[in-house]
Amino acid sequence: MSNVTGVTGKGLVIAAALIVITAGLKAAADLAIPFLLAAFIATIAATPMYWLERRGVPGWLAITLVISTVFVILVGVGALVVQSANAFTAKLPFYQERLTLIFAGAVAWLEPLGVELSRDLLVENFNPGTAFTLAGNALAGLGGALSNSFLILLTVIFILAEASSFPRKLKDVLQRPEESMPHFERFAENVNRYMAIKSSISITTGLIVTLFLSLLGVDFPILWGILAFLLNFVPTIGSIIAAVPAVLLALVELGPLYALLVALGYMLLNVGLGNFVEPRFMGRGLGLSTLVVFLSLVLWGWVFGPVGMLLSVPLTMTAKIALEANPSTQWLARLLGPAQPAADPEPTVNGPGGPDETPSDAGH
Repeated sequence: MSNVTGVTGKGLVIAAALIVITAGLKAAADLAIPFLLAAFIATIAATPMYWLERRGVPGWLAITLVISTVFVILVGVGALVVQSANAFTAKLPFYQERLTLIFAGAVAWLEPLGVELSRDLLVENFNPGTAFTLAGNALAGLGGALSNSFLILLTVIFILAEASSFPRKLKDVLQRPEESMPHFERFAENVNRYMAIKSSISITTGLIVTLFLSLLGVDFPILWGILAFLLNFVPTIGSIIAAVPAVLLALVELGPLYALLVALGYMLLNVGLGNFVEPRFMGRGLGLSTLVVFLSLVLWGWVFGPVGMLLSVPLTMTAKIALEANPSTQWLARLLGPAQPAADPEPTVNGPGGPDETPSDAGH
């Protein structure tokens, strides 16, 4: 009985600590968001930096090359997002008015068929223009966060500079480094692998969406390409959210046929990359349950706003990898992961994503 009471008390203390930490993060969101973005960018930038070092490039030169590239991309994307988001926001009333008229016309078209709907009630409770507003707010929030580029870049530089020496420092302070270091190394390798593969697929998604929408003549194709790149980090839900504004904009500008083509293009792209390409390299070990994805989207969106929604899955995925690296917490990682058929045995071959494959090799 005392053991059960002790376990329950420990669980309550952990839950209370998590609630306090979450409340503290929400209160310090203005300060925490730039550092989260810096950690996110540094994790992505670490892969090319280590690649250059393995090819014999001196450490200082590898960091300089990577940081210069990050600076150009960060400033360029930040300026592009802010400019495009402002231009889109300026035309937002026109898009919403057109969409409302199309929606009202569809309701009127259904009335002779015996489907009677209240236009005012539908517009009040289901306003299709809300998708435009949400997309604009999300991109504006990201542009505002990226506008603090100097602080983010400075933090990225320090993180990358410390990355190579951190394992040695960690080994010096651990009481039993021979037992603990493999867990930390496995965690770092899996995070690096996840971010490298996910970033590559997200960049590919954004480029294809931009090119596809440009060919169709949809307004702001680069903006929707950036949105597709960012939301591709959110499995399943993200691709749907990214497609809605582009489909509605095609409907407003070009008509139902083009809207259908845009929806079909997004579906084929996400089915192809999400169901075939990504699992081929990622493996089931680096996945999340759909329910966990949705809950993390809600939680981190509440804590950090639009930027938290974009970083929700990488943050949750990092926590899952950390739990998976320690044998005593692997059961929690299994609960966060996707369902696996009971008949499927654990993979033992050295294929992509298999447990016998080293994460660093899989990511390259």
